[in-house]
Amino acid sequence: MVERKQYMEKLRKLQNQQIIKVVTGVRRCGKSTLLKQFQQFLLKSGVSREQIIDINFEAVENEHLLDYHALHDYVTQRLISGKMTYIFLDEIQAVPDFQKAVDSLFIRENTDIYITGSNAHLLSGELATLLSGRYIEIPMLPLSFAEYLELSGLDKHTAWKNYFQNGGFPYAVQIEDDTIRHDYLDGIYHTVLIKDIAARKRINDIGLLESVVKFMFDNIGNIVSSKKIADCLTSFGRKTTPLTAENYVTSLAEAFILYKAERYDIQGKQHLKSLEKYYAVDMGLRQLLLGNRRRDIGHILENIVYLELIRRGYKVCIGKVGELEVDFVAERSGETEYYQVAATVMSEDTFDREIAPLKRIRDNYPKYIITMDELPMDENGIKIINVIDFLLK
Repeated sequence: MVERKQYMEKLRKLQNQQIIKVVTGVRRCGKSTLLKQFQQFLLKSGVSREQIIDINFEAVENEHLLDYHALHDYVTQRLISGKMTYIFLDEIQAVPDFQKAVDSLFIRENTDIYITGSNAHLLSGELATLLSGRYIEIPMLPLSFAEYLELSGLDKHTAWKNYFQNGGFPYAVQIEDDTIRHDYLDGIYHTVLIKDIAARKRINDIGLLESVVKFMFDNIGNIVSSKKIADCLTSFGRKTTPLTAENYVTSLAEAFILYKAERYDIQGKQHLKSLEKYYAVDMGLRQLLLGNRRRDIGHILENIVYLELIRRGYKVCIGKVGELEVDFVAERSGETEYYQVAATVMSEDTFDREIAPLKRIRDNYPKYIITMDELPMDENGIKIINVIDFLLK
């Protein structure tokens, strides 16, 4: 088991702070394990077992707590007077109106609340209103390459090859048999589709939903629109409308299967409301649905870099500079970085094409080209970096 250091550090900093900690992310990315690891940290720090209340709402033995009144009563009866009680509520979205119980527990003295959820719906609507200003979201992703490397114990080049193809779901890393790993990832995929999307959104046409997923996975790094999705699926015999396609894509994003990158006009310094791109949460799921295709190497690489920037706390957009495009504009704490991603820039034409947008940017923020080439260099202050070095820095 690898410690998710960046997430653990956030929880440690927020310990005993009067704010609800909400860990969100796709199923099986490690949220429950993170809570267990943090509980072990608390115990080692001198917190007694009686001060920890841990409830996983996917466990059958906790079905009686799926009513928020019962949940509230169960927890309040176990609070320890005069001592901090640490309350862990895992996959809380299974409890209808859970926010009412959470809010009531939050206003009590000496409670420190940690919750997880596998759907962005968790932080929308009534919850956002009721708990406004009372929670902080900690978005969680599957393993970074650095975490994968540590957990796998492989040399970095072998680990990279496997990570590139199989993705970073923590338990999948430990499965050596390809067939078993395939079945495990398939289980994650269909659980998300059926439980987190179809059931919640009352979608009956699962086949159409799967067609949208495959289309989006096949178009990572490409500009897409709901009309383009609908037209393409209709041409293949899956008749649908742009509105339906848009609703399905929104549902996939809410379940953390897809991540949206909006476009940003670098020269005009404004966000654009159209022509966004989407990226998949994990390359293992994409490989599960589409198989291995050499023509996709550049887009897979782009997807991996996008996720890494998100992990590092950047807000990531697609950059527009005149008629040219910058793969990523990454902003964090008022600082900006620009990234181009290409499988290789060894040919002169490719190099010129990738570096041209970066040269057009007139500010002095750092600019990078991330590539699989192993010849790092600088050109006009623009750094060309090998992807493994970038992921491990």
